Amino acid sequence: MTKLRVGLLFGGRSVEHEVSIESARCILAALDRSRYEVSLLAIDAEGRWHLANADTALSAVQGEASVFLPADPRSTTLVAMGDTPNSALGDADRLDVIFPIVHGRGGEDGALQGLLELADIPYVGSGVLSSAVQMDKDIAKRLLSAAGLSVTPWITFGGFELDERGLPAAAERAEADLGFPVFVKPANSGSSIGIARAESIPELIAALADARRYDHKVLVETAIDAREVEVAVLGNDSPEASVPGEIRAAKAFYDYDAKYRDETTELIIPAQLDASQTEAVRATAIRAYQALEAEGMARVDFLIDRETGQIYLNELNSLPGFTDVSMYPKLWEATGLPYPALLDRLIELALERHDRRAKLETHPPKAEAGNGDRG
Repeated sequence: MTKLRVGLLFGGRSVEHEVSIESARCILAALDRSRYEVSLLAIDAEGRWHLANADTALSAVQGEASVFLPADPRSTTLVAMGDTPNSALGDADRLDVIFPIVHGRGGEDGALQGLLELADIPYVGSGVLSSAVQMDKDIAKRLLSAAGLSVTPWITFGGFELDERGLPAAAERAEADLGFPVFVKPANSGSSIGIARAESIPELIAALADARRYDHKVLVETAIDAREVEVAVLGNDSPEASVPGEIRAAKAFYDYDAKYRDETTELIIPAQLDASQTEAVRATAIRAYQALEAEGMARVDFLIDRETGQIYLNELNSLPGFTDVSMYPKLWEATGLPYPALLDRLIELALERHDRRAKLETHPPKAEAGNGDRG
């Protein structure tokens, strides 16, 4: 059987660079080598791509040959840069599908997906539009709200509102509209980086100033005393939802340290919800997935008000973490789909979507005989 050539793409120019490497490490260990020939593609902190075979340590790939992917649909071959001849790359330069696990800006915001579309190579995950929408928390909330789904109350600031002179006025407006406490978030960021809780005007000004370091657009949301519940969704036209899981962090909220460093953080799978709540979050996860036209996969995050039981959509994540402590693969494991089988399914979905798109017409219809222009 001919093996499928998979390019595992990781790293990137974002604050989630290290998380991406750890996700790639776990994926590489789980990919079935009897089915796949794996090439490692590392994007360094400056945005350069490097290529190595699967026997190379992930930490060393950024020291290997620099390559680029031409935006040319006639070829799925990586091209060596500089004085390195393409022959030196061996077979690692030929790809059938790319599995991108590049978190954050430039990886899950539609930019990378646009390059892969131009190169006409199948890839795991959502397309350009959905990736961009899921990454932008403000736009995602607008669309989810328009679809009739409950999201936490929020306001958005950008541009001059976030300069030194505008911060006090922005903080006062947020207090007037939302009250305290609130959460402050960069609109386009992940892994809870740049997020802070504020309970006063001085704290809010400081949080806005910090968040603008990561994006030019910042959200302020009502802070709800809530349980944090997540659902993994998988599929293209007919998505399926996993059992829900709950996160219990010792800290005030599920920040970067709680996600990746704090061993006291609990992941409870399945979440301790009653049957109606479980059905509601799973059904809502699929509705949200379809509202944002997601494909392949997404992790859908919820907040459940501890006092009222109200369920709020928090956000969707188009390229969730795949580390040993990541919820997305753990949720599918608990639902009956082991990690290696989950990777197989994601690759199948990438090929399925590419085949479907390949059938679309890219040329105007031919004029019928004898029916030329009459202008």
